[in-house]
Amino acid sequence: MYLLLSAVGFLVLLGALIDIITRPDDQVRYLPKLVWVFLVILLPLVGSIIWFTVGREWGAATENVSFGDRRRWDRTAPAPAPPAAPARPQRVLSTEEQLAALEREAEFYEKQARIKRLESQLDDKRATDDA
Repeated sequence: MYLLLSAVGFLVLLGALIDIITRPDDQVRYLPKLVWVFLVILLPLVGSIIWFTVGREWGAATENVSFGDRRRWDRTAPAPAPPAAPARPQRVLSTEEQLAALEREAEFYEKQARIKRLESQLDDKRATDDA
């Protein structure tokens, strides 16, 4: 029984250390990473529990980089493309502004339909004049 508890404690310690070391600095809360490492080493079980409950940011999506990722180790591999610039937030229109925009759009399409009718009438008139 004691061996099982020791193995579980060691695995928790090891998991916490790996998580601290591989986690980006912007996802570590309250203390620097080096202090978290010392805390987990000096107080293995308690430090690991504190790390997993308080020290790391759970909500942020992380990009897991496996050890087999060649870009990390191979200098000849192409660098990943930089992230795209965030889209500029659009201003939210009021209901009145939305209705006015819809009216302008309806007027535009009515004018286009009138132009097509007039062009077809003109074509018909030209066809009857030529005949």
